[in-house]
Amino acid sequence: MKLFNNNVQNLLPYDGEAIYHEGVLDPIEADKYFDIFLKEIAWVNDEAIMFGRRIITKRKVAWYGDADYKYSYSRIDRHALPWIDSLRMIKQQIEETCGKTFNSCLLNLYHNGSEGMSWHSDDEKELGNDPIIASLSLGVNRKFSFKHKQTKATVSLALNHGSVLLMQGSTQHYWLHSLPKSTKITGPRINLTFRNIIGG
Repeated sequence: MKLFNNNVQNLLPYDGEAIYHEGVLDPIEADKYFDIFLKEIAWVNDEAIMFGRRIITKRKVAWYGDADYKYSYSRIDRHALPWIDSLRMIKQQIEETCGKTFNSCLLNLYHNGSEGMSWHSDDEKELGNDPIIASLSLGVNRKFSFKHKQTKATVSLALNHGSVLLMQGSTQHYWLHSLPKSTKITGPRINLTFRNIIGG
């Protein structure tokens, strides 16, 4: 595991901070955790309420935390599962790496490039005013994009195997982000987004 470099640059030109850290986990360590999480995480298909209908996605998710936190997004309530050992270990590594502490983690499993995430902000009330989110990527490399809510300026990057993207400050107020779909992507990706439930 590599510690963050103090000389890294903010990817966003204004109104937020998005710091990308390549190779936080070396390839062997990243491969190990990918295999463990694929097998040990209690994956379920994600759900959303859209136009009054309940939609079940191909993408799978899991929600873990220090306690039975309720987290609501896409008009669905979710309750955190207790940490498993492997997830607690990687949480500690990410905390040591970025100098932050987290009490919960939302995981996403994308089976291939036909699954993605549309434009959104992680601005739910449970996350507080200025959420800090550390996102660990495992598996195939995927494009990730930001779009400013007012100016429509965009920033894109590749999220590589074993990398961490730290979003903080006013990012969620001013920027949307997405994981675009791509027919060229045939392999799976696991994304761990460490965050804090306020009051937890």
